[in-house]
Amino acid sequence: MRVLILGGVAAGTKVAAKLLRENRDHQVTILTKGKDISYAGCGLPYYVGDVIHDRGQLIVNTPEQYAKLTGASVLTETEAVAVKPEAHVVEARDLKTGEVKEYAYDKLVISTGASPFVPDIPGLDLENIFVMRTPDDAIALRAAIEAGTIKRAVVAGGGFIGLEVAENLAAQGIKVTVIDMAPHVLPNFLDSEMAEYIENRMAEAGIMALTETALEGVTGEGRVEKVQTSRRALKADALILAIGIRPNTAFLEGSGIEMVKGTIVTDQYMRTNAADIYAAGDCAMVTNRQTGKPAWSPMGSTANISGRVLAKNLAGEEIAYPGVLGTGVVKLPGGLNAGRTGLTEAAAKAAGYDTVSVLSIVEDKAHYYPGASTFIIKMTASKTDRKLLGVQVLGSGAVDKITDIAVTAISLGAAVDQLSSLDFAYAPPFSTAIHPFAHTVNILMNKMDGDMDSVSPAEYEAGDGADYEIIDCMPVPGLKGKRSLDVTTINGPVEGLGKDDPLLLVCVKGKRAYLTQNRLKYYGYTNTKVLEGGATFNEIEDEDE
Repeated sequence: MRVLILGGVAAGTKVAAKLLRENRDHQVTILTKGKDISYAGCGLPYYVGDVIHDRGQLIVNTPEQYAKLTGASVLTETEAVAVKPEAHVVEARDLKTGEVKEYAYDKLVISTGASPFVPDIPGLDLENIFVMRTPDDAIALRAAIEAGTIKRAVVAGGGFIGLEVAENLAAQGIKVTVIDMAPHVLPNFLDSEMAEYIENRMAEAGIMALTETALEGVTGEGRVEKVQTSRRALKADALILAIGIRPNTAFLEGSGIEMVKGTIVTDQYMRTNAADIYAAGDCAMVTNRQTGKPAWSPMGSTANISGRVLAKNLAGEEIAYPGVLGTGVVKLPGGLNAGRTGLTEAAAKAAGYDTVSVLSIVEDKAHYYPGASTFIIKMTASKTDRKLLGVQVLGSGAVDKITDIAVTAISLGAAVDQLSSLDFAYAPPFSTAIHPFAHTVNILMNKMDGDMDSVSPAEYEAGDGADYEIIDCMPVPGLKGKRSLDVTTINGPVEGLGKDDPLLLVCVKGKRAYLTQNRLKYYGYTNTKVLEGGATFNEIEDEDE
C-alpha cells in the first residue's frame, strides 16, 4: 500500500514510524515543506533562554536518520500545493527548483501543521521582529540576544509560547512586556481568578502583562524602537509575535475536503469526508471527550497520540480516538508552573453543567522537607452526579502530577467520592501523607455535603461576603484592623459575636478558617463563611484603607 504523508514534524512522523512498525511492506513517503523534520517545537523557547544549549538537541531525527530508522522515504523542501481526491494524487512543488510533480497514493495523511499568525500592521519589515515556530526562528532570536541588540522586548500573545518566551527572555536579563487582547493571559485555559494570580506573579518578577491591549504597529529606523499598542507606545528593541497559529490548509481549497475555519474535520477514526484521506496534528479538528463537541488541540501530545491511532487504523485496525480534555502544563515567569485538564468552571457552566468548585492551597510535599512548597488547586465537579469535571493547578513544583491524576479520573468518569481514599504514593520528598489531590477532593466534598460553607475567590472579588465581618483566624494575627480569633481558645460562645452575625473567616490558606468554622458551628453560630484560598490567594483590604 502506498501511503503519502504531507508534513513531517509531529503527527506525520508518528504515523509513518508506527505504520511501518505494524507492517514494513507499506511504501510510505513523507513530503515536508521545511528542511527539518521531527523537531521539538515545544522546546524552542528554552533554546532562546539557553536552557537548551545546542540546536542539535531540538532535532529529534534528521531526514536521513529517520529514513534509516523507520524505512520511510522523506522529501524535504517539498510543498504540497493541491490535493485531487478522485485521482488519488497530490501536486507538490520542489522549493529548490520550482518544479511541480504529482505523487500518487492509496492512502493520504494530511499533517501539515500550522503557522504563526502575523497581523497586517505597519512596521513588520523592521529588524528584530520574530516568530517562534521552527528551530531557525529560535536560533535567530537567540543570536540577536547574544549579539547584545535586545535590552527591552515586547511579546505579543499571552498564551503558552508567549509566556514561555517571556520567561526565557527575562532570565537573560531582558526587560519584557507581554500584551494580549484577551482579558487575561492564558485565555480559555484557566478561569479568570487563576489567570489574574499569574499576572500578579509575573509583575512581581518584573514582567508586565498588558491585557485587553491590541498590537497596532511597530516603528523605528531600520530596527524596532517602539511597539504601538491600543494603550500606548512601548519602548522596545524587539517584538516577538506569539499571537496564535493558523492551520496550513490553504492548498486544500477546491479539494472538497471539509474544513471549519481552515481546520480539517475528522471523525473518531481520523478520517476526513474524502475517501482514503486522513488528517492529524495542528491542521486537524478532533473532539472534546467530555462534551463530544469539535475541539482544536494544536498540541504535540495530541499530534502524537492521534497519529498513533491513525497509523493503527491504516494498518487495518479500527480504533476510535476518544478526543481531548484540553490538558496542558506550562512553565511561567516568576517561578510558577500551571496545569489544567478538563473543563474550567466557566466552560463547564457554558456547556450546561450545574457545577460546584473549590479552591485549595495545599502542601506539595511534607512541610518539613527542604524545598517544600504549595499547590493552588481549583477543582470543579458536577452537582448532579458528583463527577469530576476539571482541575486547574498552580505551584512551583510538579503541577503535572496533579494534572495527570485528574486526566485519569475524568477519562474514567470518576465521581469525587471515588477519589478521596485512593492509595496514592507518599514519602516526604514527594508528597504529603494525605495526597494534595485527595486533600482537595476532601475539601470539595466538604463543600458539596454542606460541612463547609465558603466563599470562592471569584465570588469574593465579585462582592460576595462584603456584608460579612472579616475574622482573622491566623495563629499570629496578620490582618490589620480585623478582629482575630484563635480556634484553640474557642470552647464556648465567643464574647462580642452574635450567633447569627455574618462572619467571613480568613486565615493564610483556608484550613484554619475551616477549623474555626467547624468549632463555631458546634457552639451554635449559624452564619459563617470560609474564604477559600485565604490571604495567600485573595487581596484583603486593611481596615484603614
